[in-house]
Amino acid sequence: MTEIEHYQKLKLELRRGVLILAVLSELREEHYGYSLRKNLATQGLEIDEGTLYPLIRRLEKQKLLSSEWREENNRKKRFYQLSNIGLEVLSKLTAEWRQTQSTLNEILS
Repeated sequence: MTEIEHYQKLKLELRRGVLILAVLSELREEHYGYSLRKNLATQGLEIDEGTLYPLIRRLEKQKLLSSEWREENNRKKRFYQLSNIGLEVLSKLTAEWRQTQSTLNEILS
């Protein structure tokens, strides 16, 4: 395996956990899949549909999100938002992220 292949593999591993935190955070406000993906991309976090939709389905199955189908502009869309459990988990994960980030900043300097 080349240096670039090692880098790409490790970059994907690093990104997986970050995506969960980003999606939960963004879903403090209601979004449908495309608007969620667009908002994340606007903030610099590109995520493809093949990653996003399975992730939000998994988070909903874990009761971290709630969803409902609604019609908007003559199209049915599924809107997602954090559940009460999701809000609690996001708060704890955010605190954990900040602690880990602080520790890593010290280690990396």
